Amino acid sequence: MYSTAFLDLPPLDGAAGTVTLPGSKSISNRVLLLAALSHGTTAVHDLLASDDTRVMLDALRQIGCGVEENGSTVHITGLGGYAPRSPAKLFLGNAGTAMRPLTAALSLLGGEFELSGVPRMHERPIGDLVDALRQLGCRIDYLGNDGYPPLRIAHAGGVPALALSAPIRVRGDVSSQFLTALLMALPLAAGQQDVAIEVVGELISKPYIAITLALLERFGIVVAHDNWQRFTIPAGSRYQSPGSIHVEADASSASYFIALGSIAASAGGQKGIKIQGVGLDSIQGDIRFVEAARAMGAAITGGPNWLHIERGAWPLKAIDLDCNHIPDAAMTLAVMALYAQGTTVLRNIASWRVKETDRIAAMAAELRKLGAAVDEGADFIRVTPPAQPGGWKAASIHTYDDHRVAMCFSLAAFNPAGLPIRIEDPKCVAKTFPDYFEALFSVAQAATERIPVICIDGPTASGKGTVAAAVAQRLGYRFLDSGAMYRITALAAVRAGLSIDAENEARIAEMAQTLPVRFEDGHVRLGGDDVTEAIRTEEAGMNASRVSALPAVRTALVALQHSFRRLPGLVADGRDMGTVIFPGAPLKVYLTASAACRAERRYKQLISKGFSASIDSLRADLEARDARDSSRSVAPLKPAEDALVLDNSDLTIDEAVEQVLNWWQERQPFATIARG
Repeated sequence: MYSTAFLDLPPLDGAAGTVTLPGSKSISNRVLLLAALSHGTTAVHDLLASDDTRVMLDALRQIGCGVEENGSTVHITGLGGYAPRSPAKLFLGNAGTAMRPLTAALSLLGGEFELSGVPRMHERPIGDLVDALRQLGCRIDYLGNDGYPPLRIAHAGGVPALALSAPIRVRGDVSSQFLTALLMALPLAAGQQDVAIEVVGELISKPYIAITLALLERFGIVVAHDNWQRFTIPAGSRYQSPGSIHVEADASSASYFIALGSIAASAGGQKGIKIQGVGLDSIQGDIRFVEAARAMGAAITGGPNWLHIERGAWPLKAIDLDCNHIPDAAMTLAVMALYAQGTTVLRNIASWRVKETDRIAAMAAELRKLGAAVDEGADFIRVTPPAQPGGWKAASIHTYDDHRVAMCFSLAAFNPAGLPIRIEDPKCVAKTFPDYFEALFSVAQAATERIPVICIDGPTASGKGTVAAAVAQRLGYRFLDSGAMYRITALAAVRAGLSIDAENEARIAEMAQTLPVRFEDGHVRLGGDDVTEAIRTEEAGMNASRVSALPAVRTALVALQHSFRRLPGLVADGRDMGTVIFPGAPLKVYLTASAACRAERRYKQLISKGFSASIDSLRADLEARDARDSSRSVAPLKPAEDALVLDNSDLTIDEAVEQVLNWWQERQPFATIARG
């Protein structure tokens, strides 16, 4: 997951390949709560790992459920009719799929609880659900503003006496989660008599209620409904674990890759995008996003547990659509509208206003940044795309701590103007799809010259490796320590039983072309092995010098270093990154420091590791090495002609990193934002 302050997406050209989606958030949290209310232990397979499921699991532990996690499978031992553990204070983040159902269930189970979340959760309405529960006789108090969390549930004497003779009335036009919460909680009260729920007004998001009803049936509760307005839970209802249950992949998350296949040209000889984990037979209402995408021109086929999407009509066709049946996925249509001919209108989306943010306002503001003409109303948004391509603008997309805003707008990187897009706070996707950007980059294609590279060259002990690694971490870019490449090659040769000499030059070069090298979190990995320390020995250094003298190996390593230029970008450090390996890099920095300063740094480094050293001899060695490196016939050490020279003799590492980042920001078409 990218945890940077922002993530810059270079212009993307095409996409092809297969994406396996994470489990559905809506199904995951429903299943977890139903398992918690049941008799027996439920094995939940393919559970979504996200912020929302994490807060639900933590809450279930607090109230006394058994929770055992093993990868994507979680075993939940339910309360089975026993009272939950209380008192308890439950923090539920920004997870409406945890806050609303837990409020209802705990109100009926009895006990003392406080339910709170992040500030945005305290702005999301819950008054209609609380009003319905109070009709029953539940005692719920607001701890802040009336109608909003945080809440206190207070039934110190145990299960409250419930008024069940009349139907429980709840509004259906604000959030379907209110009705879902009641449907999952009220079987706890349907011992001696039927329990009825009446929906006041139009029920929005009916497909989400259909998910709830289907899952209730899996846990032994069959609910009848009359035209989605009256729901009846039969007397004698009792939750029973199904033993095991699989969580279907998230159809809302599928919408981004359906859109991707719709707008991106095929690439690399492959055709379109294949999605694994959800198919045309999904129980999730958002699978009907397929119908909307087809209406805009996408070519989509599918079967059980899979979908395949290719670009069909191009440009896409504008649509005018009632989106009540796909409220979350419909946000993706607003970005697809950027690639359509004409004006797209999305209607009946009032629920967007009370989600993780006011999504109508958020989408309108960010679409306008890109150059679109947008009109918005209480329950609609109208999008006219930028003039193609001259009307497009590079934009820094504010994401409002809303995962769907971040994922939707990543698709703007396919704009025909070839402009980059910045996604602020990319880690917000952790709510439902922590590895979203990794999945996107696994199938997206960009022209090599469009993938940005920052080169940081310099003499030995100038701090270039430390600075480059920090810059890469701050930008979310890949990192290449070119100096380590020769050491790794030498180590691989020794491990393969090859002596490092001209006789084995061809075999070592062939090996070097495909070395499985990764630089991660300050570690160097060769395949599955951490070789960070193994390549820092004196012997490894001597072997690296022998390897570097073999021309065929040097050529092979140039190609290997080029292969590190992958999305979203690269920071490369070495001695010839800007002059030989990436001469067209948009930013080249030559990092230097006085020999005296570098000798002192190296001295402190060696002493801290328990080695004896002399500053004078270290300085002499560095000066001699500088002379050799700068006078060698192949790739001599020198700044590239267009490099910016940074003398960091009097700078801390953080100050040097900030300077490089400032230079990089100056080259971007986005307004500068604070970096963390």
